This record gives sequence, structure tokens and C-alpha cells, in this order.
Amino acid sequence: MWRQKKFDLIVVGGGPAGTTAARYAAKAGISVLVLEKDRDIGVPVRCGEAVSDEGLRLFVKPDPRWINSVITKLRLISPNDHKIDLNLKQKGYILDRRIFDYDLAQYASAFGAQIVCKAYVNGLLFDDSKIVGVTGEYQGEPFEVKSNLVIGADGVESRIGRWAGLDTVVKMKDMESAAQKTISGIEIDEHRFDFYMSHERAPGGYLWIFPKGSNAANVGLGVSGKYSRFRSAQSYLDDFLQKTFPNGSVVSSTVGGVPCDKTLKKFVSDGLMLAGDAAHMVNPMTGGGIIPGMRGGMLAGETAVEAIKAEDTSEKFLNRYSKEWNKVGGKNHERFYSIKETVSKLTDEELNSISDAVEKIPPEERTIGKVFRKAIFKKPSLLVDVMKVFAGV
Repeated sequence: MWRQKKFDLIVVGGGPAGTTAARYAAKAGISVLVLEKDRDIGVPVRCGEAVSDEGLRLFVKPDPRWINSVITKLRLISPNDHKIDLNLKQKGYILDRRIFDYDLAQYASAFGAQIVCKAYVNGLLFDDSKIVGVTGEYQGEPFEVKSNLVIGADGVESRIGRWAGLDTVVKMKDMESAAQKTISGIEIDEHRFDFYMSHERAPGGYLWIFPKGSNAANVGLGVSGKYSRFRSAQSYLDDFLQKTFPNGSVVSSTVGGVPCDKTLKKFVSDGLMLAGDAAHMVNPMTGGGIIPGMRGGMLAGETAVEAIKAEDTSEKFLNRYSKEWNKVGGKNHERFYSIKETVSKLTDEELNSISDAVEKIPPEERTIGKVFRKAIFKKPSLLVDVMKVFAGV
């Protein structure tokens, strides 16, 4: 039984970050245990479910079973309801996270990782200051499992990080209050993302419509914590749905916090690494966390293999994971954070003006990069970060 064994690696959390870490670690031959508190992998879904094809292919080949919609277009809607349409250079997908997450867990299991659901982790085991396992409850019975290393992939509320003494606090202004409902019985373009930028509709954030086929969509919004204390995200969303899809049927709903923050300054300690939302690896500009989470999971899994084979799970050794993250993802996250900070301060009048400027670009020449370049004229402080992001430097 898993409760009687010692593992090389314990992963807390069975989302994309956790199961990707488990897959890369187990593939290299080390023993891995994944503990997931919910009843099933992939449930409940607390996500817009959007990914890029290019990003997904870094880790897995897209399976048609996962895909509700293939996205090739994007529409930006200004506060005065002006619509700007763009064709995407890289296609994207709206996933079915229940199937996608389940398959990622299956991939990890196929390489030997042991996955246990309904396993509620409630503490860490320490040997002096080093983490050497976890405690928890499974089917009403307490358990302790020891390991050489623990990866916390337990989401934005990461208790693992707090128990390890890491500073995981998100400033109020960087914690977006998000609400989303899946609406069916509506007519939409199943190949297009819609984004509404407006302080009236979603102050400090944005509102999205992500199609799931031709007659259903994830409709949601994020509101900056700076504003959510005055009015809930749920209230903003309900107003929009009543006006836009009054006859749609709500088939699911979810609320939660999204850390649109910089990656944690420190997300490793002796015997521990954090990955995904737990390490604040969400894209600060878009709130997208699937691909960054998988990237963090992959790097954490690979580092776990190196550490265990070297018999060195010290913070000093594990810092190579932090350095690798900053090399491949951290720099752009810093830039996206700066862009978010500036864009969130644009007034509705400025957003309308940018929309008017973009409309003058011929439709076939419009790109996301050119939209941001038009924004630079309103906020010159965007210049350096926008150029670095879109130039890939």
C-alpha cells in the first residue's frame, strides 16, 4: 500500500502542473506518488480552458478528444462596443479540462506514478528544517508518507508553501476575483475568442467568451482585487449575461481567485519545490495558467530527478529549478506584469481611442503586437516591455 511506502517524490495536487511533474519524474525512473484532494482528477473545472496549440505541443500532442473548439480568430470589444477583429497567427483551443486533466494523469501513471484521489494533505513532515514527507487523511483514516522530496502543485491557495515558510501572499490588487459560467443554447462563432475591455464591465481585468462548440461557451470575467471589495465578480458577470445571453442556460459555474502576480521570489526550500499556481506562474496579463503550469511542472519534475540521483535535495541544489524557470518563462512574466499594470490603468476613453486607431489598420494586417503598439502612444511607459515581449528578447 502507498501509505506504507517511502517515495522518492510526492506531488501534492493532480492538476496539469502536478501530473506533468509526476510524468517527467516517473519517466526517468524515480518513484512518484501524486495526492489529489478531490474525488476525481479534472473536477471541478475552475478555468477558462484556453490554450495555444504551440504551447500545448511543448508537452503533449493535442488529442481531438480534449478539444471543444479550435480558435483561429480574436475579437476585441471596446467599452463603447466597438469590435476589432484579428486573425491569429497561431491557432488555439478551448479544452475539455475533465478529459484533458484525466489523460495527463494517465500519462504519468503509465510511467509508474501512483495517483491517489480523495487524499487530503494536512501537513508536512520535517527532519530538523528539511521536508521529508506529508501527513493527511484518506477515507477517514490519517496517514503519513515519507519522501526524499515534495512538489507542491496545490493551487493558488497553496497550503504546502505556507507550511514550508514560503511567502505566498498575493497583494489584493494582484489577486483577481474571477467568476465564470458555461452557457448553452446560444449562437456564437465557435472559432473566435471574444475579449471585452471595460472598467464598467470588468474593472482592472477583462471579460471573455470562449466557445465550446457552436452553441455553448465559457463566459467569465476577472476583477482586480482593488475593485472586487466594492462589487463582486459574480454580480458583474450576471449583469452581462442578462443583457447578452438572456435565454442561455447555465450548465456550470465557478468562482475563485487568480494570482495575476509576478512569480514568487522564492518557491523552493530544503526538500520542497512549488509549481504552477502555487508558485504564481499564471500569466499576469491574461490569467492563463495551463501552459505556464505545465512548464513549471516539467522543470520541477526534471529537477527532482537530478536532485534525487545526486542525493541532494537542499534548497541550494533545487535553486537550479528557479534559475531555469526564470530563464524560460520568468522574464516574460515580469514583462507581462508590467504591461498589465499599465493597461489596467487605461481609462475607458483611452481604450476607445486605441480601438479607433486599430480600426485604421487594414484587417489583414492587424496583429496583437500592433494593437499594443497603438496603446504605446497612449502610455509610452509600455514601450520597452511590449517590444521585448513581441520581439521575443
